Amino acid sequence: MTPVVAMGIVHEAGGRAILDGINLQLETGMLTALVGPNGAGKSTLLGILAGDIRPTRGSILVQGCPIEQLKPARLARIRSVLPQKNRLEFAFSVRQVVELGRFAHAGGRRISRRSDVEAVESAMSATGVASLADMSFPTLSVGEQALVMIARILAQDTPVLILDEPTASLDIRHEHRVMNLIRHRARQGGAVIAVLHDLNLAARYADRIGMMAGGRLHTLGPPGDVLQPTLLSEVYDYPIEVMDHPSGSGLLVTTSATRRDGAHRGGAT
Repeated sequence: MTPVVAMGIVHEAGGRAILDGINLQLETGMLTALVGPNGAGKSTLLGILAGDIRPTRGSILVQGCPIEQLKPARLARIRSVLPQKNRLEFAFSVRQVVELGRFAHAGGRRISRRSDVEAVESAMSATGVASLADMSFPTLSVGEQALVMIARILAQDTPVLILDEPTASLDIRHEHRVMNLIRHRARQGGAVIAVLHDLNLAARYADRIGMMAGGRLHTLGPPGDVLQPTLLSEVYDYPIEVMDHPSGSGLLVTTSATRRDGAHRGGAT
């Protein structure tokens, strides 16, 4: 059974269409990267897939069931969500934040079962935050907080991961660490969707890429099919080149060497 299916999603806000006729399936064993310019509707689509936003029209099925019929506790056992911003301001320790991911499995009891403890320890180790376990979350750097929140969703251990810019605050080493982790989760049978602004990370790690523009899913397919210079230049309204990666594996996406001023092709901004 397909874990998540979006059918005919339309969403309007503030008198304008944010999403217009989105059809998308999250596939087991696949990492889907969602890319596109600012304002394309990527974060709104993730919110709808997660059940945090109800679309104006259309439907979401989660494991064959309409998402609005699922109780929050059951939904939390199916999908974990990484929002774009960390809004946790309580003086929880790092360990306590990661333990929040186990509450869906705990059924109201303390996080004390061996399976819960092992999931928390494994997630902190995988993301490199085990040494920060007793530190107060608000005292961490933005990048460290991002890693802790990723550890939280890994500890939640759900078959569906919905991630909004999981690498946005990370240095290059941790970007690749996180992308390896979420790709591994997909390889283990998870269905993962992540908004990415770095097209090279999408090219390297994604099984398929969904290109959004103007509230629509413009193209969906393998990286080699989607990352075409003509398509990218049109969607991003800026000259983009794509070439074989110097390593001999995959693609390298870069801006045109002849345009560095940031102006639109149609004239000055």
